[in-house]
Amino acid sequence: MRLRPMPPVSAWTHTGVRAGFEVMFAERTGRGHVLLGHTTAVEGEHAWSVGYRIDVDRHWRTRRAEIEAVTAAGALRTVLERADLDTNPDAEPAPAPPRWLVDGVPAPRLDGCLDVDLESSAVTNTLPVHRLDLSPGRTYQAPAAFVRAEDLGIRRIEQDYRFRERTPDALLLDYASATFDVACVLTLDTAGLVLEYPGIAVRER
Repeated sequence: MRLRPMPPVSAWTHTGVRAGFEVMFAERTGRGHVLLGHTTAVEGEHAWSVGYRIDVDRHWRTRRAEIEAVTAAGALRTVLERADLDTNPDAEPAPAPPRWLVDGVPAPRLDGCLDVDLESSAVTNTLPVHRLDLSPGRTYQAPAAFVRAEDLGIRRIEQDYRFRERTPDALLLDYASATFDVACVLTLDTAGLVLEYPGIAVRER
């Protein structure tokens, strides 16, 4: 499935579980893409502001993610990096399971994760959508390193994507995460960015 190029600016209103707003700037580089964004939100009794920079290669494999948060407890920062990717941006995906570093320290609990998934963001679902060949009726597993918004805690989550339908303006995907016992239908634009994530966010631009 071919997707159109990413727009330079996108924005979402976060709804349902939280009230907030997110803006993301996308830049194509010689190595792939850089996604640079920020979400500020109130969720229950907590308020947080999370900024991120995600570097992906030409195959839409996450190379590095820098995440910063400000909460009532203070400022936090963490960096996730793939430890197994070739330095050549044109290199084909390696057959070995992905390995990760968290703040420079090996994190074997994340072995095999393909992406970074940010609780604070509506953007990170686009990573597997760009990379996987989403054929009708086929389910794809896309385990990810999940980063919490409030404390930047990191855990492994299991995720499945299944292509449902393509319209002239949108893609419909069945999304499920056994880790969080969540299942829903994601509506994305033809650049692979979320238009509607039920109970999470809706696209404004």
